[in-house]
Amino acid sequence: MNMRKSAALLSALAAVLVGVWFRSNAQNGAVAIPLKSVPTFSTANIGRQGHFYVGGKWVGEPGKETMDGAMYVEVWVPKDIGHPYPIVFVTGGGGQGAYSMIQTPDGRPGWAYDFVNQGYTVYLMDYPGTGRSAYVPGVDGTVTPPRSGPLMEEVWSGGRPAATPQSSWPQAKKYTQWPSDAPNKGKMGDPVFDYFAKTELQAVASPNNAQIITDTVVQLLDLIGQPVVLMVNSGVASSGWVAADARPKLVKGILAVEPVAPPVENAERGSTGPGRLWGVTSLPIHYDPPIKEPSELRPVREEKADGPDLIPCWIQQEPAHKLVNLQGIPVLEVSGEASYHRPYSHCVAKWLNQAGVKTTYVRLEDVGLSGNGHQMMSEKNSAGISKYFMSWLDKNVH
Repeated sequence: MNMRKSAALLSALAAVLVGVWFRSNAQNGAVAIPLKSVPTFSTANIGRQGHFYVGGKWVGEPGKETMDGAMYVEVWVPKDIGHPYPIVFVTGGGGQGAYSMIQTPDGRPGWAYDFVNQGYTVYLMDYPGTGRSAYVPGVDGTVTPPRSGPLMEEVWSGGRPAATPQSSWPQAKKYTQWPSDAPNKGKMGDPVFDYFAKTELQAVASPNNAQIITDTVVQLLDLIGQPVVLMVNSGVASSGWVAADARPKLVKGILAVEPVAPPVENAERGSTGPGRLWGVTSLPIHYDPPIKEPSELRPVREEKADGPDLIPCWIQQEPAHKLVNLQGIPVLEVSGEASYHRPYSHCVAKWLNQAGVKTTYVRLEDVGLSGNGHQMMSEKNSAGISKYFMSWLDKNVH
């Protein structure tokens, strides 16, 4: 009987000690249980959450209509709102959904927690046709499967060199930030890499996909009904710029995290052909003087690159047309030191500045954040990067 009582007391004491440990560690933000267990995070700083859909319309023949094009959104509101402008994550596009903003592949809280724990309301979304937003076969275009393991090793984790000289980039050797200490770090079989691969989503390949995403983001901004900060990232950034152009009074600032680039002509890992013909997007966007076709921007390619291991940028012939609706919105564009975007990421900032948009271009290593790739929100120093974003917002968005 005494032994049973002792065992019960020890179990209770262990539970108390574990609870104290988690409470004490949660005081400075969310805490993760290691991935070998069930990963959970403290929600102590979150006061309310919402889950809803925007967009969508009935499609199909009479009697067989299907709801299509709706977008899932969730919002986290901090208990103590310390910043007036919510963060709207218009991020991902090549297989990454909202999950990449919630948790890193090694089990740490993601950027969404970083921001909400500092008093920002945050909005996360699954774009139409992906994640918790329905995909309708025969309407939404074809589905592109997630990237292969070998390709992810090349572009995300530094696990292998580029397959061909044409698809390589000089900065790749500077990569240091994959968040794993496994012997096969950054390769298939590395537990962190394998977990990351599980989070990759299919993409929707449709000529209308960018416009559908843009329309739903605009509807989200209208629903929020107050000025926000947009974080635009990677392939879906093209829609973010156009949404800001459509609702400039609802956007107070833009954090551009390696947005899809470069303007006018593709250059990603040896690719060629048309790129963002309207400058920062493939969709029509407002310029002054007005234009009807992107050729009216009269783009020319610079004869000389801005530095070693960079490509020459496309710019407008002067006098340049101005992105009139974006001119009052401060923009921060950042680039990772080892990213495959690095050879051309500066061209986005150059285009924006020439078009009258006040844009600060920052190489992350210049602010003490070295060795990052394109998937920086998943990397070892992800919390340091979000902290830098917030310091920039404090100084530049009012």
